[in-house]
Amino acid sequence: MEADMKLHDPHRPTWSRQIEFTLAGIGMAVGLGNVWRFPYLCYRSGGGAFLVPYVFMLVVLGIPLLYMELLLGQYMRRGPVQVLKNVCPLLKGVGLASVAISFIMCTYYNVVITWALYYMFSSFRTTLPWQDCNNTWNTQNCTSTPTNSSGEHTSTASQEFFNLKMLQRTSGLEDSGTLRWELLLILLLAWTMIYLCIFKGVKSTGKVVYFTALFPYVILLALLINNVQLPGALEGIKFFIIPEWEKLLSMEVWVNAAAQIFNSIGIGFGSLMSMSSYNSFNNNVLKDTLTIAIVNSLTSLLAGFVIFSAFGYMSHLQGIHIKDLAVDGPGLVFVVYPQAFATMPLAPLWAVMFFFMLLCLGLDSEFCMVEVMVTSLKDSYGKQLNRYFKRKELFVLAVCSVAFLFGIPYVMQVGIYVFQLMDHYTAIVSILFLAFFEVIATCWIYGVKRLSGCLEEMTGKGANIYFKFCWLIVAPVLITVILIFSIIQFKPARYEDYVFPGWAQGVGWVIALGSIIWIPLGAVHTLWVLPGSITEKLRQSITPYALDRKSELDLGGGETVHPASPAITSEAKTENFQFQTSL
Repeated sequence: MEADMKLHDPHRPTWSRQIEFTLAGIGMAVGLGNVWRFPYLCYRSGGGAFLVPYVFMLVVLGIPLLYMELLLGQYMRRGPVQVLKNVCPLLKGVGLASVAISFIMCTYYNVVITWALYYMFSSFRTTLPWQDCNNTWNTQNCTSTPTNSSGEHTSTASQEFFNLKMLQRTSGLEDSGTLRWELLLILLLAWTMIYLCIFKGVKSTGKVVYFTALFPYVILLALLINNVQLPGALEGIKFFIIPEWEKLLSMEVWVNAAAQIFNSIGIGFGSLMSMSSYNSFNNNVLKDTLTIAIVNSLTSLLAGFVIFSAFGYMSHLQGIHIKDLAVDGPGLVFVVYPQAFATMPLAPLWAVMFFFMLLCLGLDSEFCMVEVMVTSLKDSYGKQLNRYFKRKELFVLAVCSVAFLFGIPYVMQVGIYVFQLMDHYTAIVSILFLAFFEVIATCWIYGVKRLSGCLEEMTGKGANIYFKFCWLIVAPVLITVILIFSIIQFKPARYEDYVFPGWAQGVGWVIALGSIIWIPLGAVHTLWVLPGSITEKLRQSITPYALDRKSELDLGGGETVHPASPAITSEAKTENFQFQTSL
């Protein structure tokens, strides 16, 4: 079997050790969302009540769909564009959409890394800059010791550092303000770090993940040990683990749980599919699936204990209920938690450790998203790109440079509003549409039998009845229901008290369409280039193609052949190769 794979793609690199892929997968799944989005959704969804739909979605959606993506990437040895093209030519646009959404997300995801770096650099001092109100950026309404008796219009020192010092934010999208040069330089530093992590491909990435995937756990455990000793921490933990059962009646909680699973594990983004394409052909992909999914969820729970113990501490200091803390979006890790640090012993040390942990969590998720673009473009246009970029390092540099330029609007004074708009329409709307069409293409059109056959060819054993049932019935039905309810109950974007105007909401939908639009465009293109009548075009467009490893060597690699035609003439091979190239 190994010899066959060498014929299939003799030049494709593989991970030096299989543990490197597992760590890279954990690094991709475990990111800022685990310490930011997951605790925030728990906070907003009744604490422990959110854990019920979260675990349910993990078992019936997260693990089966991750398994599906990893086995297809490993079997076909291609990124998402080529994989979806082979699985279902009509829905090849799903692969293009996953690349588009990865690019959109990596441009604003790196801004969070920029903020973490800014806070980390600002923490290297004896007194944290958000510890008191004796700074030039503070207003008369600033208070360093907020309590329940504070005035209605007061703001904490931590809030003012985030809004008035780092962001210097404007009143809304109507006022763009000026460029924040400090943040621009740090954004450049962040992209330089990303480039250095991935410019050698999986060989360099595999070495980096040993640190970026493992070190955050050291800091999380240290923070947890420190936090549980703080007054009020137990009340915060109780809020986290004791459910408000009535919240389970809200469909929004279930939709948010599904969206969190998709975002955290990376379903639909193509990142893990791309990285699994560098696995050895006989790798036990189920072991990787369970390791990545379970470690990711356990990390979210660990981060929940860390964050909610700090919430309990803040609640104790302010004399208010945990429900009344001002928590909204990125404010969770850049306002509330830093505010807790300010009153802890050795505050600068804990702050530096926390924001360095955010940096590590963000880096490996970020370079996995960038790797989707690099892998997909190299798979589809390798020969053309080699004419312009003699070395892969130059091509990766070009991708990172373009993404850096697209990130400039986020480091303007209006940047936080642009960030919130992008995150709202990309993280929920786009990803649910992508997951829906990906499941239709792979589970229903490509078929559970073929998926199990791919797995059996790699490992000698097909999928069990549980995964077949989830692929065939549970995942398609559940995603359809969630997609419908998410559209019905969709809420316009907002940031704190600022509600985005109608034109901004329109821009948000355009952003969402920036990835979704590739699905119908890909379908139209497929039907346009296929020969025959409309009926024949439709039949061919939903007929999966499978990799023919041995014939690839003869034709230069990259083509696919119809699985129902084992004996194929050279003329048919050439015709099929031309058709797939045009796709």
